[in-house]
Amino acid sequence: MLVFVAISILLARFLSVENAERSELAALLQAQARGEVNAMLARLSGCHLSPACVATVRANAVSLRRRGDVKILSVKSRTSYSLGGASGKTRIAWIVLGRLPVVQCVQVRRSGNVISGIDVKLLAISAPIANEADC
Repeated sequence: MLVFVAISILLARFLSVENAERSELAALLQAQARGEVNAMLARLSGCHLSPACVATVRANAVSLRRRGDVKILSVKSRTSYSLGGASGKTRIAWIVLGRLPVVQCVQVRRSGNVISGIDVKLLAISAPIANEADC
């Protein structure tokens, strides 16, 4: 019985990381759609130290500003279901109703492990890419 409970706890912790990444991505995209550069920079760990990253954030905040709620259409994460630390790009397609879909790449870093906990950090976001393009 104790083994079952321990496995259940570890499995729940493992699966909650996927929700954490998706929530972080959604918050970043919503700030972008509102045109809030500072809110975007606050969600992108270390981006403020890179002039190229800051320039991309500023350009995205202007060109991708939209009224309404962001709806995520697709998430393809290269770090998903990692049992430990991993880094990679997540391809995310999103839309604000009444506008065309947008596809972007977000650099993601996961650290830690299932036992001690996994931390998800977003590092950078790309300009829009072609709808069928891969990161």
